[in-house]
Amino acid sequence: MKVFPCAKINLGLYVTERRSDGYHNLETVFLPIPLCDELSIEEAQDDEFQLGGIPLEGDATDNLVIRALKLLRDEGHSVPPLCIRLVKNIPSGAGLGGGSSDATATLVTVNQMFHLGLSDTQLERLAARLGADCPFFVYSQPVLATGIGDIFHAIPDPLPESLHLLLVKPDEGVSTREAYQGIKPKKPQYDLRWALQQPIGEWQNIIANDFEQSVFPLHPIIRDIKEMLLAEGAVYAAMSGSGSAVFGLFQGQPRAETLDRFEGHFVFSAQL
Repeated sequence: MKVFPCAKINLGLYVTERRSDGYHNLETVFLPIPLCDELSIEEAQDDEFQLGGIPLEGDATDNLVIRALKLLRDEGHSVPPLCIRLVKNIPSGAGLGGGSSDATATLVTVNQMFHLGLSDTQLERLAARLGADCPFFVYSQPVLATGIGDIFHAIPDPLPESLHLLLVKPDEGVSTREAYQGIKPKKPQYDLRWALQQPIGEWQNIIANDFEQSVFPLHPIIRDIKEMLLAEGAVYAAMSGSGSAVFGLFQGQPRAETLDRFEGHFVFSAQL
């Protein structure tokens, strides 16, 4: 079976308080976008994991896809040996949730293939053990996320119709630990639900990503990409998650000259 785990972007991201357990409470909107990896799963004589597409750093055997499969087996579910092929189109270290999406897609697909009988709620609980944002990808629908990014509140699609997405990621990645350096938790100036209901032309002044405060001084290229997107006519631009990808929302397809300005970076463009 072949599936296509999607990426997400964040509309607003606020670090609201530091918790006693060392984590931070957040407020953000997760929005799925049509940038997808390719995940193929089939029965085999022995377990095999094949990785292609955009190269990933680190040990391939510690990939979240493998950890998702192990989790199912550790929970007592009978899953035969599998050949899993993952083609990465979503860059890592980008704040796009690609690894989380792949892991959750593995849980969902294996559950379907082998009739494990897990409900969506059970899949969410398992996915949460792999990462705070993993449960979002059980449904891949727009949500307001609170807690550590693991408590979801259904919302209507916040985007106006006929918007075009331009996503740009430099070679530099940003670690989560690095992104949290210099962050001072605080309540957002504007309620995020309210802000998203305002005309999109006002979003740039009322919807922010707190991580930009700590990431931009360390990675000026990310700040430069955001400024270039706005200069090229984006009605809203922001870093996604803890970076390093930056997205711009355009009313109409960006010009070819705009795409040329980002030559040398990873670029994805799509109608939303």
